[in-house]
Amino acid sequence: MSVPIDNSTYPKRHAERVAASSVGATNRKLRGGKAYRWNRKNYSRQRRFVDIWTFVLTWLTWLWLDKQQWSYWGGYTKEKKDNRRRAQASWVRETFLELGPTFIKLGQLFSTRADLFPVEYVEELSKLQDRVPAFSYEQSQEIIEQDFGKTVDQLFRNFDPIPLAAASLGQVHKAQLRSGTEIVVKVQRPGLKKLFEIDLAILKGIARYFQNHPTWGRGRDWLGIYDECCRILWLEIDYLNEGRNADTFRRNFRSCDWVRVPRVHWQYSSPRVLTLEYVPGIKISNYEALEASGLDRRKLANMGAEAYLLQLLNDGFFHADPHPGNIAVSPEGKLIFYDFGMMGQITSNLREKLMQTLFGIAQKDADRVVKSLVDLGALTPTGDMGAVRRSIQYMLDHFMDKPFEEQSVAAISDDLYEIAYDQPFRFPATFTFVMRAFSTLEGVGKGLDPEFNFMEVAQPFAMQLMSETNLSETTNSLFNEFGRQAAQVSSTALGLPRRIEDTLDRLDQGDLRMRVRATETDRILRRVSNVQMGTNYALLMGAFTISATLLFISDKVWLAGVVVFLAFVMGIAFFRLLRRIDRFDRMM
Repeated sequence: MSVPIDNSTYPKRHAERVAASSVGATNRKLRGGKAYRWNRKNYSRQRRFVDIWTFVLTWLTWLWLDKQQWSYWGGYTKEKKDNRRRAQASWVRETFLELGPTFIKLGQLFSTRADLFPVEYVEELSKLQDRVPAFSYEQSQEIIEQDFGKTVDQLFRNFDPIPLAAASLGQVHKAQLRSGTEIVVKVQRPGLKKLFEIDLAILKGIARYFQNHPTWGRGRDWLGIYDECCRILWLEIDYLNEGRNADTFRRNFRSCDWVRVPRVHWQYSSPRVLTLEYVPGIKISNYEALEASGLDRRKLANMGAEAYLLQLLNDGFFHADPHPGNIAVSPEGKLIFYDFGMMGQITSNLREKLMQTLFGIAQKDADRVVKSLVDLGALTPTGDMGAVRRSIQYMLDHFMDKPFEEQSVAAISDDLYEIAYDQPFRFPATFTFVMRAFSTLEGVGKGLDPEFNFMEVAQPFAMQLMSETNLSETTNSLFNEFGRQAAQVSSTALGLPRRIEDTLDRLDQGDLRMRVRATETDRILRRVSNVQMGTNYALLMGAFTISATLLFISDKVWLAGVVVFLAFVMGIAFFRLLRRIDRFDRMM
């Protein structure tokens, strides 16, 4: 959730007082007048169970229909399948919003899992806006008094009853300390912990169902994904953890006078209340206001990219959700960061493994990239890695068609997502957070400067990092190459006996399989299968027709009509199958 940033958007004091009386009547309203059932303090476990499982079963039905060619009106085409998938993804996003905070955050996490969902779902879930109706001022007062044992009037000189911003996990009020310091107070949504407990208990049962599903559970660790989501969600609703993140982030930028991070007032903070320094600014996507303030948009685009690269490469601690609502610009042209609930961290060990991946990409060495991805845990080794290796090699060839500085982060992400889906890729959360942040920042940069290219800004950092890594390995590039080749040969030689032993073990256990495909044989088998299915349809159609006749003679007209309808359905299926067999005959 972002802290308010545009001074021009703040309501006038008189309007706020007038509106305060109507907050209780409007705070549960959705666009178009629809109400959120979850926007309350107490929740029904039974109702949540019905709502969540209804959504899951409906979604599974849609996914099943996707694979049934007869379900496409007018015949199946890839374009129709893509359009249906996009409609489904939009429906999932809207349903997540209606199901409440747990699912809004879950959708944001799933938008980073291109290995689990098609690109249409990833793109749609990344649009999931965390803006929902506010809760009442009285509820904010109650939470503050419970956490601090004092009333709002005792703690603050002024406290604005109208929130400046509201999100699924909480809302932000502008206030003033007794000393006169202006602050913002972030208050957690009432009953959020109880809602999480109910929803996560239900989701655990859903995760078990998917884990044991013969199709959806194959090659997926749904219970592991569930545990990771739980860990992230519980951390995000701990405002003390967010405060620690803000302090760490501010310390990391203490030497950069062009970056501002709000200071935490720990005396007025608790697990459900976070008090921060009031640092207003102009929203980075408010281009007209930036122009009016005389700020250089091109310089701001480069500053945003440079700030993020410093987070990744120097600190290893980065903002995992740098959307435009979380970045502002001060009148002096400094970048202001907000909302530190979702942060990522890159350890030195992970950085070394990522460097191996980068070297493999630079050398267009698919084998090295595959090995480094396996070491990272981003790729699950399977019996036959040939298809994965060919996909990566295609990606490398395509990736290296243009110079580095002409590459687009969004295009690279799309290529990765296309390769990752339905493949044994398991992108770690850190990796996907980085890719999503890169894509977001590239979009922000292009909005500020149409000629902005994130890769061009990143090139000096990448070259410096790669050269430092090379120098740390050896001072002579020729010896480095000889060493690499020697290490590769020795690794292959030393690993050969083990690989032979593993192969013999797999042969002995019957785990080694060989697949041989013959195109003509496949076509003949499909034709035979279709002919058998056609025979079944014809028999059913005949049986239904005879049954309908007998029922009609017995004066059971309405039942005969039902059976006639079933015979009609079998007839349609039969004639569609005949057309398919005819197409196969023409192809052979």
